[in-house]
Amino acid sequence: MNTGTPRSTWQRDELLHLLALSGTLAGLSITGVTLLRTLGKAFVVQTIADDVLALSALLFLLCTHAIFFALRTRRSALARTLENVADALFLFALTGMVVAGFIMVYSVW
Repeated sequence: MNTGTPRSTWQRDELLHLLALSGTLAGLSITGVTLLRTLGKAFVVQTIADDVLALSALLFLLCTHAIFFALRTRRSALARTLENVADALFLFALTGMVVAGFIMVYSVW
């Protein structure tokens, strides 16, 4: 990434925000898994929900790694590829959290 252009500055800011958000959501997913495990109810629906949350946490952590390497590389083509990978991982992980949320709401009702 060129460090002087407004577009690269905007991309860097966006990646930094996504990095912080991915780390936070990974922690939230792990907290959700922990809470589901400590409830002691072994409903099939809840084990599916905590598996989906665990997968989401893993995807968020992979996203943070992709973002970190995208910020550190000096090759613009690799940075763009890593940025696209990070965006896809973030989208899949966020979708997994939403699905797990619906599963948890369904299991409570």
